[in-house]
Amino acid sequence: MPDITSLLADLAAEGDALDALVAPLDAAGWATPTPAPGWTVTHQVSHLEWTDRQSLASIEGRFDDVLIEAAADPGGLVEAGAAAGTALPHGELLARWRAGRAALVTALAGVPDGTKLPWFGPPMGAASMATARIMETFAHGQDVADALGAARPATARLRHVAHIGVRTRDFAHANRGLAPPAEPFRVELAAPDGSRWAWGPEDAAQRVAGPALDFCLLVTQRRHRADLALTADGADADRWLDIAQAFAGPPGAGRPAAEADA
Repeated sequence: MPDITSLLADLAAEGDALDALVAPLDAAGWATPTPAPGWTVTHQVSHLEWTDRQSLASIEGRFDDVLIEAAADPGGLVEAGAAAGTALPHGELLARWRAGRAALVTALAGVPDGTKLPWFGPPMGAASMATARIMETFAHGQDVADALGAARPATARLRHVAHIGVRTRDFAHANRGLAPPAEPFRVELAAPDGSRWAWGPEDAAQRVAGPALDFCLLVTQRRHRADLALTADGADADRWLDIAQAFAGPPGAGRPAAEADA
């Protein structure tokens, strides 16, 4: 895993990239519906701002009450967090999100090595939390880009998203009541710069390959598998591509195939 300084630089850059998409928007732009049902661009940014605040609460030892609320109504808590920012002028929401992003980067840099931070899933270290925030910013940023019809260049930051996608293989199975595969998989992805990113033993029988961007869109459930250039060798690998999920929480419904939208 990259060092924390590199991770935090990438977290800041991922936030800045989305910021550049939303900052010029007028009120109508902020109200644009996104692929997430019921969520506008404002909801997407509000959700990220809320989640950054929860991350800060975890680092600062103020997370117990959040976990109690989440246990009572996890879906409702997320929806309420996304809706909260919609009552604010979009300039104020943007300012809060920027301040929260900066505060989170600073706080994560100060977390002692070996410290486990409580979260909605298993506790994690600062590097894992930074990686998770990159993944979520990428995912919700994709929703915004899709809503606005904006193209986003693929970057080396995708490696963090892909890493979580690989690491959550067993979680994705267990989350659907399925037994995780016993054998390790080989995942080989074509990076944006033409190099290759790989996980797992080279001689693994179960294999997944394709463009890194496609894999990241799959594991964040921002594209249907049918619309991506990913291949699977082996029945277990093939099943995984149907259920892959890099985010915590219940299994997502995912996106319909493009032909289903036509």
